[in-house]
Amino acid sequence: MSYAKAERALKRIPLFKPIITQVGPCTMAVEPREPYEALVHAISHQQVHGNAARAIMGRLLALHAGPGFPPAEFILALPVEAMRGCGFSGSKVAAIRDIAEKAASGLVPTLAAAEALDDETLIQRLVAIRGVGRWTVEMLLMFTLGRPDILPVDDFGVRDGYRLAAGLEEQPKPKALAEIGREWAPHRSVAAWYLWRRADMAKKIKNVAPG
Repeated sequence: MSYAKAERALKRIPLFKPIITQVGPCTMAVEPREPYEALVHAISHQQVHGNAARAIMGRLLALHAGPGFPPAEFILALPVEAMRGCGFSGSKVAAIRDIAEKAASGLVPTLAAAEALDDETLIQRLVAIRGVGRWTVEMLLMFTLGRPDILPVDDFGVRDGYRLAAGLEEQPKPKALAEIGREWAPHRSVAAWYLWRRADMAKKIKNVAPG
């Protein structure tokens, strides 16, 4: 996927020009898959190190003998104890079962159906699911559906990237960043990606600093 048009537009904004110059082309990866599957993965990764989350998901996948990702009906038929045995906490088991119930009922749309819905409609529809907040749906919009104009203002890294890029002492509040980010439309997903990279650059500098 090419983000050249977004890069050119954002590079005309003084805040982004030095970041884009230093980081180079946007390499944000989009992995299309069923929203139900993406949400289960998202819940499994909440507040857990990536490697641990992958191991837990691996144990869940191993329980499913069939091909592909375990369908909602399979998850609903699994005893709670079996899911806990994979390493999921009680709250995550409840959240994943709720995702499966909402997928079986049609509230969680298929990938094809999701592509026909606008961003805000999907957000309001999916935040009704246990354990799924606006940020989780925004990640799905960006990295599963490839929506180009998402600015996750509740994300710490995005806000800190803006703080660093703008030379501020404190992060902007989410509402303030949403207002500031209007200028970056319709390329706010790429803008967010570059703000994440700006925050990452500061972490690398800190890690190599002496003393």
